[in-house]
Amino acid sequence: MARPGRKKRTALFIVEIICLLLFIGGLYVYGQIDSRLNKIETPQLDESKIVTNVTAPQMSGYTTYALFGIDQRSKNAALDAQNSDTIIIASINNDTKEVKLASVYRDTLLDIGNDTYTKANAAYAYGGPEQAISMLNTMLDLKITDYVTVNFNAMVAAIDALGGLDIPLSYAEMVFMNDYCVETSQETGKSYTPVELPDPKPENEEEILGTYHLNGVQSVSYCRIRYTASMDMGRTERQRRVIGMMVDKAKSAGITTIFNIMDEVFPMISTSITKTEILNLIPTLMGYNIADTTGFPAKYKFADVKKASMVVADTLEDNVKELHKFLYGADENYQPSQNIVEANARIIELVGGADTLVDQSPIASNEAGNSSDIVWQGDGSGNYDYNDYGGSDYDNSYDNSYDNSYDNSYDSGNDYSGDDSGDYSDGSYDSGSDSGSSYDNGGDYSGGDYSGDSSGDGGFEDGSGY
Repeated sequence: MARPGRKKRTALFIVEIICLLLFIGGLYVYGQIDSRLNKIETPQLDESKIVTNVTAPQMSGYTTYALFGIDQRSKNAALDAQNSDTIIIASINNDTKEVKLASVYRDTLLDIGNDTYTKANAAYAYGGPEQAISMLNTMLDLKITDYVTVNFNAMVAAIDALGGLDIPLSYAEMVFMNDYCVETSQETGKSYTPVELPDPKPENEEEILGTYHLNGVQSVSYCRIRYTASMDMGRTERQRRVIGMMVDKAKSAGITTIFNIMDEVFPMISTSITKTEILNLIPTLMGYNIADTTGFPAKYKFADVKKASMVVADTLEDNVKELHKFLYGADENYQPSQNIVEANARIIELVGGADTLVDQSPIASNEAGNSSDIVWQGDGSGNYDYNDYGGSDYDNSYDNSYDNSYDNSYDSGNDYSGDDSGDYSDGSYDSGSDSGSSYDNGGDYSGGDYSGDSSGDGGFEDGSGY
């Protein structure tokens, strides 16, 4: 019979071996991550070029990053540089680890720097991440100093490594996604299988028909759609939805999958965050969760100039105030800076006055238009340089090869009419038959559509996820 002391020493020895193995394993994992981080491009950010609004409030207890998505198709021909067709502000509560994401609509008319007023997505092409960050700081009362830029192709690789995503689709989304898949597949060299369209075509083309398992090419093509009734507002909502799904799947993925994602994706990332800072974040990353998302501006109108539609905040002051409340829980004591007030007045002046703004906008029809902008420069007199949209007439029929007869007017009773009968209104789907802008309390879809509150926030109700 073994002596009690010997049993105790044996047990202690086993615990020590386990701890040693865990330590060695941790070092291995740390080493693997450390070596892979070298694949991320970390260019030296010229901080002298980053403009901040000195009168903007400092929101203590939060860390804020700018996230930019670069699409090869979004090259600005006049500048020989790429627009950032995805602009997301990420606010992290340092105590609760809750993350909030706010998309800035690409066509929002803002001062992108040096008294140059044009679409927000052009700031990146004009002066890289420094100018894009400066635009966010000066136009939204922020003090961002770090950024992450991701090539859209990186999402394809990441989603495939995660085994794909289960995404609810409407008939309209299926049609446009299948069409986009052709180009996405060619760009990435990745394959896909078109989603089979239901026959007959449903009367309500915007209604969610079911959940479909999509691979990387399909998921990214889904994120590119901006020709449904929800336009760019729906596109940014899809992007945030996919990001949330990817985060959830990555949390439960095995270490081998994570390493595969790093190998595939890291070479397509550029960031100002240092490797040391990233390594320090790793131990706590599992505790982060996306609590809510929204779009900016939340309340807006449109300015139609030579067949180009600009999104105009209604008003910039009110929208910036709402954004700060969303990102930082700012109370009623926060008031937008004088810089915001002056920028709003300039924007209204440039578009010809508030009475020229309209509630509705024609649905964009030609993707070649991504690279052209109407630009007011210098004294803001209203003069502009205009480049024809890829030499096209920018007509309102989406003339793609898959079906020239597919009309963007959605004559099935779901037109973009701005009314409250189930159509898209105020940047959100209302509580009618279409899908809402937020997730319900259970994180599920009910009755084929979201049961959000139609507030236009594009967020996750109660932070419950998907």
